[in-house]
Amino acid sequence: MPFELEKTSIEEVKIVIPKVFDDNRGFFLESYKKSDFLSLGINDDFEQDNHSKSSFGVLRGLHYQTKTNVQAKLVRCISGKIYDVALDLRKNSPTFGKWTGVILSADNKKMLYIPKGFAHGFLTLSEYAEVMYKVSGKYSPVDERGVFWNDSQIGVDWSNYLKDSEPILSEKDKNQPKLEEISEEDLL
Repeated sequence: MPFELEKTSIEEVKIVIPKVFDDNRGFFLESYKKSDFLSLGINDDFEQDNHSKSSFGVLRGLHYQTKTNVQAKLVRCISGKIYDVALDLRKNSPTFGKWTGVILSADNKKMLYIPKGFAHGFLTLSEYAEVMYKVSGKYSPVDERGVFWNDSQIGVDWSNYLKDSEPILSEKDKNQPKLEEISEEDLL
């Protein structure tokens, strides 16, 4: 099987490690194979691929879509390095409001599987980074939501990577609500 799973601090969020075949020409890996993912217990029907490029210090997130268009994600960094974060928004979950984070990079080739019910965000740690991710539902602007990236109630440890600088944020991400301000109907 070309994939291994590594645990995170939240049981349902998994680090997926592909088998990499290196030689003098470069490398080859399978980044997704439905039958292998099914055997690992990941049975989402991915229907859209997204690709972003960000400069050093750009923080995207924490984003999610509401119940009618909730998405699972399979995130990988194909160029550069990011700190990738998943936040549990499942209101009946024992880990509600908890987060887990992992370094994804072109060098380590790890992927982060984020199941439905989580918000997602990442911080670019290299000069630039390109991130590709599969999602299990189509993007719906009317269902797009977010959580404030630096909500003290959540306590994502961005500072370890930001040092003393501020992240580069979109206007939308500067104005996301804190977790306690999110309406019950927008939780997953």
